[in-house]
Amino acid sequence: MTMITIDPASQGDRDNYKLLIGSVIPRPIALVTTLSSEGVLNAAPFSYFNIITASPPMISISVHRKQGVMKDTSRNAIAAGAFVVHVSDESYIRQINETAANLPPEESEVDYAGLTPVPSTKVTVPGLAEARIRMECVLEQIIPLGGTEGAPSTDLIIGRIVCFHLDESVYQNGHIDAVKLQPVSRLAGSLYAKLGEIFSIDRPQ
Repeated sequence: MTMITIDPASQGDRDNYKLLIGSVIPRPIALVTTLSSEGVLNAAPFSYFNIITASPPMISISVHRKQGVMKDTSRNAIAAGAFVVHVSDESYIRQINETAANLPPEESEVDYAGLTPVPSTKVTVPGLAEARIRMECVLEQIIPLGGTEGAPSTDLIIGRIVCFHLDESVYQNGHIDAVKLQPVSRLAGSLYAKLGEIFSIDRPQ
């Protein structure tokens, strides 16, 4: 095996970005709804998304800034102190992709993509009816990272889940049926991936 060695400091952010999104795959996609101070329901997909802990249940989403300026998702999450995370699946992936449109803050990606708002149980931010799994979150912490001291490149949003909503078709005896969920993950560029083959390997004792 012949390896190519690259020092990230020797190339630009764009080239490092290409290496990251091509290497860290597949990435689950969080479709996040937030509510602006003016009452506009925002929705945006993020594939820099993962679990932090189960005690209490917490998840993280990395929201890149645009030239040091916070995106609507970060601003709204701070203003409302809450947001809703939806697991992306095959049934509505094209609508999810539509929410990535670069709309002004006063326009709703939910309306633009033809998604259906539904009231949440424990937070003020509505969720989306199309998702088989959605998680109501309160904002635990937001951490500016990267970039420069005066202009961070990313906001790391940490949410504490206060309510799970699960379609009964994917939930059995406390477990999620991955095959029935049909999750979609992000690759590089405009590429997505379906679940694919599932296999099991026993962990060592």
